[in-house]
Amino acid sequence: MVSTGALRAHLLAARLAGPVAASRAESLRGYRLFAARDPRVLLGLDPEWTWRLRDLTALMARKCGVSADPRQVSGHDVIDPELTLAALDAFADRLAAVAQRGGPVLLGTGHPHRLLAFYAALADALSSAGCAVLTPAQGLSVDITARFGLRTHNLDYVRGVALMREPGPVRPGRTTGAHTHSPLPVRTALAAAADAGGPLPELVIGDHGWVCGAGQLGFEAIGLGDPGDPALFVGEAEGSVSVAVPLDDAARPGHYLPLTRYVLNRACLSQ
Repeated sequence: MVSTGALRAHLLAARLAGPVAASRAESLRGYRLFAARDPRVLLGLDPEWTWRLRDLTALMARKCGVSADPRQVSGHDVIDPELTLAALDAFADRLAAVAQRGGPVLLGTGHPHRLLAFYAALADALSSAGCAVLTPAQGLSVDITARFGLRTHNLDYVRGVALMREPGPVRPGRTTGAHTHSPLPVRTALAAAADAGGPLPELVIGDHGWVCGAGQLGFEAIGLGDPGDPALFVGEAEGSVSVAVPLDDAARPGHYLPLTRYVLNRACLSQ
């Protein structure tokens, strides 16, 4: 069991909150691109409202704790650990609700090198609670636009968590896949589940396009996001995303273990 105080201290020590690795300049660039509705940062979201730079900085200040002043352009971004803790509580409450119903869930990540173990622990706990952990579209190919053009990836699952892999044989001991923000993987998975006659997830858990893409399609979605990715927090503000947790989502994998313990305990899913 991890207490709130201990987790707060860990968030700061591991730089999951407080001053984080993301630079202020990078975050502001993301806000400008979002305001211009650049699909690279929308993550599958189709915002209902008009979001200007000052609107996004104000929103991210409320949701994450970053500076609300768009004239502050240098240094590291800062996440308020109290906002992270409050969002983790809400995240755990949604896990508890779906576990009590025994509802089907879908988990996916665009950060498999960092967050796979976190989501896999959730998948294990939800499965033990009677939830069906869905794995639709396994092995299907998805064409994703990346920095160097269109690349084909294959949808795979590791311990119940969806991720994208580059084509080719999986080397022994290699359990992680490609980094992606694209909503195409979750759209592919949900379409395959629907085509097969279900079941469809009552809750989608993940990050990046997995959350925003599912939320845009009307599925309840919860996930993790950093200050440079405003889409999750816009989705939460507009109601298409149920919970967005502000934290550094690209830290060392072991740094997320205390969060795992805290969330599972709060959701009464500890084993």
